[in-house]
Amino acid sequence: MQLIQTILALIVTLGILVTIHEFGHFWVARRCGVKVLRFSVGFGKPLFSWYDSKGTEFAVAAIPLGGYVKMLDEREGPVPEDQRHEAFTSKLPSRRIAIAAAGPAANFIFAIFAYWLLGVVGFTTLAPVVGEVREDSIASQMGLSEGMEIYAIDGHEVNSWREINMRLLERAGEHGEVAFSVGNQGARQALTGNLGGWRLSDDSPNPVELFGLQPWRPAVPAVLGEIVSGGRAEAAGLQEGDRVTAVDGEPVADWFALVKYIQGAPEQTLTLSVSRQDTVISVPVTPAIREGENGESSGFVGAGVSQVGWPDDMLRDVSYGPLAAIPNAISETWADTRLTFVAIHKMLTGLLSPSNLSGPITIARVAEASVSSGFEDFVRFLAYLSVSLGVLNLLPIPVLDGGHIVYYTIEAIRRKPLSEQVQAFGLRIGMAMILTLMVFALYNDLMRL
Repeated sequence: MQLIQTILALIVTLGILVTIHEFGHFWVARRCGVKVLRFSVGFGKPLFSWYDSKGTEFAVAAIPLGGYVKMLDEREGPVPEDQRHEAFTSKLPSRRIAIAAAGPAANFIFAIFAYWLLGVVGFTTLAPVVGEVREDSIASQMGLSEGMEIYAIDGHEVNSWREINMRLLERAGEHGEVAFSVGNQGARQALTGNLGGWRLSDDSPNPVELFGLQPWRPAVPAVLGEIVSGGRAEAAGLQEGDRVTAVDGEPVADWFALVKYIQGAPEQTLTLSVSRQDTVISVPVTPAIREGENGESSGFVGAGVSQVGWPDDMLRDVSYGPLAAIPNAISETWADTRLTFVAIHKMLTGLLSPSNLSGPITIARVAEASVSSGFEDFVRFLAYLSVSLGVLNLLPIPVLDGGHIVYYTIEAIRRKPLSEQVQAFGLRIGMAMILTLMVFALYNDLMRL
């Protein structure tokens, strides 16, 4: 069932973004007087299609991993004399540049709209208050401690852990100083630390965690919530509302300590001391074994945690009026755009591991998780992925929109197009680069399974 949900999430996510991207090409092509023969979402044989009054075929194809807009083009076959003025190749380079750039532009416009919608609807985020600080980390060396609220990084205001993650990601691999503005009980102070070439690891791209920080969280007692049907917890007789006070005689401080005990004892019998209705009973339970992404085994019993509420002062309600949401949406989109360029640059220069490159499997899993977690996360994911799609398509690689823009710009300067041999050579190089990236991204996906 989860596999089906993941596949559906991928189809919905890619369907939305591809349709937006290709609609950009389609809309501008129409306004530049180019005849559009087909607008396809997906590749391969159309599952169904229809025609509009101008003769354009709109199709939904069987392979939902992309799409295209097919225009009347003299390079693809003879064009009747009376239609030659509607051919893409008959248009001035400036118009062809506009058509090529329209797809990425549509992705950026969609991201702005998505962030605008979030701002108008409103959302709740966690205050960036520090919880646990790892001792051997840059955060600890800087003097960050539990209870501090982070207000700014390198002079840039931050209001959520997401923004902190983005700011830290921009500094990955660098050797200079990083500056935090923090506060504790109203008193603000500046803290600085030396990055020393701080890098993201191959298997954990979470900058906050690798920097040595954990977001503050309320105390979570070891009280059981949902009991999974057919799991080891149910088989042992554990019930919702049970509070585990000790494991094999060792006191349990909170839920996370209980999880650590269970994960460290796959297929080993543990004796839980359980408080139930003012009575303490002993319950033997044997955690089942589960293989992790890194190949290590851990135990689990099939029991969730009882929900714990967050204090009101740790939550931030964010909302804007329709007009005030516009500059905020543009700022969010620009931040995503800048982050994507920074990430590409760091990968090319070796400051960020290429193993962080993701393909369709990871996109599908993240899409499914964001759909499950709620409207805000899914919209944010769509917006960021749309920005990434726009940026990647603007790269000056033949076969991508950016490569076409380069060709048409050279044509406008030279007043004649590049030779077919040069364009064909560039096309082969571009295809090789894209296929290499796709294979590498898919390999990374498979290694994460």
